[in-house]
Amino acid sequence: MSMRWVFKPEPDAGAAGSLAGELGIDPLLAGLLVQRGVATFDEARFFFRPELAHLHDPMEMRDMDRAVTRVEEALQSGERILVYGDYDVDGTTAVSLMAAYLRETSDAVATYIPDRYLEGYGLSFQGIDFADDNGIGLIIALDCGVKAIEQARYAREKGIDLIICDHHRPGEQLPEAVAVLDPKRADCRYPYKELCGCGVGFKLIQALHGRKNLPLEDLLPYLDLVATAIGADIVPITGENRVLVHYGLDVINHRPRPGIQALLRGVERESYQVSDLVFRVAPRINAAGRMQHGEDAVRLLTEKDPEVARALADEIESLNSWRRETEQSITEEALSMIREGGEESRMSTVVYKEDWHKGVIGIVASRLIETYYRPTLVFTRSGDKLAASARSVRGFDLYEALEACADSIDQFGGHTYAAGLTLEASRFGEFKEQFEKVVAGRIREESLTPEIQVDLPIHLSQVHPKLVRILNQFGPFGPGNPSPLFAAGPLTDTGFARTVGEAGAHLKLAVTQDGTGPFGAIGFGLGDRLPLISGGRPFQAVFSIEENHWQGRMSIQLKIRDIREMPAEG
Repeated sequence: MSMRWVFKPEPDAGAAGSLAGELGIDPLLAGLLVQRGVATFDEARFFFRPELAHLHDPMEMRDMDRAVTRVEEALQSGERILVYGDYDVDGTTAVSLMAAYLRETSDAVATYIPDRYLEGYGLSFQGIDFADDNGIGLIIALDCGVKAIEQARYAREKGIDLIICDHHRPGEQLPEAVAVLDPKRADCRYPYKELCGCGVGFKLIQALHGRKNLPLEDLLPYLDLVATAIGADIVPITGENRVLVHYGLDVINHRPRPGIQALLRGVERESYQVSDLVFRVAPRINAAGRMQHGEDAVRLLTEKDPEVARALADEIESLNSWRRETEQSITEEALSMIREGGEESRMSTVVYKEDWHKGVIGIVASRLIETYYRPTLVFTRSGDKLAASARSVRGFDLYEALEACADSIDQFGGHTYAAGLTLEASRFGEFKEQFEKVVAGRIREESLTPEIQVDLPIHLSQVHPKLVRILNQFGPFGPGNPSPLFAAGPLTDTGFARTVGEAGAHLKLAVTQDGTGPFGAIGFGLGDRLPLISGGRPFQAVFSIEENHWQGRMSIQLKIRDIREMPAEG
């Protein structure tokens, strides 16, 4: 698939030069900082040295005082509490976090994850019935609930109080609850709006802990869960999230909980990074809710015995293998349907088959975008209705598009780039055409081609070990703070380029520029570009710069994201 190279605006030369002098760093690095909104010494200190003191006061969040008071009442009276959360990574880590914290004080804390297939997403009537049947007087709903108007009313009728900790966009009306903690509430002045659901849950325990005048450092052991949720939920790693991930990774690298340690078995690293959480830990936690039940993930993440945790992790690993096989099969079937249905030139992808596994349709949607880069929905049957997972492309607001199709939809929720919805089976054809029209009328042409955002051009003579060491300190990387990408050319291969991996999928080479180098390089998924660089042909590349550790030695490696021919001169 062709890629658009989009260069970020050049940093202000004066600001970059001044910052380079203050910090004593390469002007190239100072330029990268200025691009990221870091222009002063104090801002750089905050960026490079996150501190717990940088976390905001949780009492700034609307309704936090009411939430704290109600939880304290429940703990003091021994009232039964139900910690309720969604079945994905954000939800299960949030439930694990809250339950583990409350159980330090109370034995009357139960957990509840809805069944993906029998109950669906969010706060369910079945979950409220469970609370009622078990004499539970307080439900703390995490990563869900901000749109649960009817469910909140039902809980109230049952005499059950509800505290909602969510981060999704609220509707026009808020649920009737003791407290609705959501930084995206229009009337909430909390200064950081990009917390995940687990992050909002953490702010509640931070407030509870602070009410006891206990040190914030006591809560560090919980931050491995928060960091995992931030990485998995693709929220920006900026501001408060950056602080939480920084300390969460420290926990994972030095004193991880047994469950996360068990999931990382077999992954040998100098230190674990956000990418290990996103590509190793998160898919396995998700596999529990996708293929069996999210409670399996909560049991793993709250288990204190390492041997028991390893056994639970082995069970989840089996579920993850099943998930991968199922996902691949459905993806191949969906691609065939698109081709055979003559739908390759549409502006959107909407596919449906009633027996597709509901637990993997979100992953399948992402896989389809790798082939047909456009807003994508994958439907399957769920009870007497159809359910879909939706994924979008850069620059297209999926949530607003679904709002425009609301008359065809029963229920929907989500974010700009990912959402879920249900509708009546009889309305599928109507919705499919309506969604296509909305996308065709709103999407910009450039949004139909994937883009790479390039930070700065670079010459290989500027690449040296000190540069790489400081680049590493730009992490943790993720949305809002991606690993810096550079563009360089003309580059040439030393003549030993080859394809590696299954079916020659990847490209391994060593590059030079004007006599500088060679630097080892790897291009994952770029095996088909070998002809572009063979025979000493000059080329351009976009890449990140990283350390490659092998047999106790460190070398600089370029991780290539895309390759182009050099443009013809003249």
